Amino acid sequence: MPIDAAKALAADPRLGEIGWDHKDIQLYHLGLGAGRPATDPDELRYTLESKLHVLPSFATVAGAGMAMMGGLAAPGIEINLADVLHGGQSIELHRPVPVKGSATSTAKVAALYDKGKAAVVVLRTEVADADGPLWTSDAQIFVRGEGGFGGERGPSVREELPERAPDRVEERHIREDQALLYRLSGDWNPLHADPEFAKTAGFDQPILHGLCSYGMTLKAVVDTALGGDVSRVRAYRTRFAGIVFPGETLRIRMWQEPGRVLVSVTAVERDDAPVLADTVVEHA
Repeated sequence: MPIDAAKALAADPRLGEIGWDHKDIQLYHLGLGAGRPATDPDELRYTLESKLHVLPSFATVAGAGMAMMGGLAAPGIEINLADVLHGGQSIELHRPVPVKGSATSTAKVAALYDKGKAAVVVLRTEVADADGPLWTSDAQIFVRGEGGFGGERGPSVREELPERAPDRVEERHIREDQALLYRLSGDWNPLHADPEFAKTAGFDQPILHGLCSYGMTLKAVVDTALGGDVSRVRAYRTRFAGIVFPGETLRIRMWQEPGRVLVSVTAVERDDAPVLADTVVEHA
């Protein structure tokens, strides 16, 4: 059996040392579309080293985002990466991410769920520096054709959106070259750059990274609903509900509730096709 749940869950965590500085932060922010207009004081917080703050979703690419791929190589998991889809992502912040840091990353398979025709692997990464924990990140990886191993089906987490109109609606245009820039932060999958490869995967053109949409959405929430203060973010989770193409526009609807913002993200040019669902930003 390609997935041995007991072996995967019992495996020792994989440890790694990661580091980053202002250049990694700036590159990540630019990959999300930051810096427009280039001289806007609010945008300079994302692009100018003397004013820099760190969008918490940077946690998904710190250390070039290798923790997830390391988790998929864990004992008990032998799968074809062509059958892998990123189903969801969550981050819990223990304190603000510093502009420069070095830390220890501990990655493990936290859960394995049997969906019948597919498996869901939950890869958990805990990152800490000399001052203590920084963040905990969970990636939900959907593996087609690997269910049926007799495990638990797992939880089904759905966020019901309020019936009232959203409190805010923001639109964020995706540049034609944005996937090419975003991939420099560590995700080199040719699906996001090579038209021929994208066609073999069933797409007319390369698609944007789901984690890029994830970061763009958090930036929109921070800049509008949270007054531009990244330190207010406590946790952020989403389910990847559909694709989006470079050149399209994200429509980001926000409903503000005490201590959290509920979010729905769709693609404007394709009749509001879903992009992110069950999306919540928890904040101070």
